[in-house]
Amino acid sequence: MTLFLALVIAAIVLGIVGAVAEGLLYLLVIGIVVFVGALVHLALHWRRSARRPTR
Repeated sequence: MTLFLALVIAAIVLGIVGAVAEGLLYLLVIGIVVFVGALVHLALHWRRSARRPTR
């Protein structure tokens, strides 16, 4: 969960800097890609934890 939160925070920071700074639109795109990667990581984590049998 810590990795997910770190990726989301990095995506937000990159998105804000990319949207505000002139000529750094590529940072906004990188922020979006990092955010999507964080969502994929979270989905895979939930999927793996759902397969474990409860004891």
